[in-house]
Amino acid sequence: MDILNTGIEGIVAELSVLDEVMTKHDLIRAGQWDYERVTYDKKYVIKEGTYYLRVFGYTPDEDIGTREAVIHLKTPAVGKHYYPHGVEYGEDEVYPEGLIKDCKATLKAVYEELQTFNLAK
Repeated sequence: MDILNTGIEGIVAELSVLDEVMTKHDLIRAGQWDYERVTYDKKYVIKEGTYYLRVFGYTPDEDIGTREAVIHLKTPAVGKHYYPHGVEYGEDEVYPEGLIKDCKATLKAVYEELQTFNLAK
C-alpha cells in the first residue's frame, strides 16, 4: 500500500545524507540497492504479522556504489511479509491502524529532517 502525500516523494538528496537520516529513524538500507535503485526498510514485527515500511529511491545518472550518488525519493509503501514469497503491497492486505500511524510519523520526521538537505528546491 502506497503512503501518499508524505512529501517524501520528490525529495532529492545525496546518498550519504540519506543513509544518515534514514538510519536515525530506523530505516535501514543494508543490501537493498543496485546501481540505480535504493530501498530503505523499517521492519515491524507485531501480532498481525511482519510488515515493512519501505522508502524507494533512484539515481538517474550515477552509480549508487560510489556513495556519491544523488537520490530521488519515490512514494513510500508499507507491505506485509509472507514467508517464503516476500513482501506484498496489495490494497486487499490488512494494515493495522497503529502500524500506519507509526509509519506516517516516521515519514513525517524524515521529511522534516531532509528539508535542509533537499536539492530539489
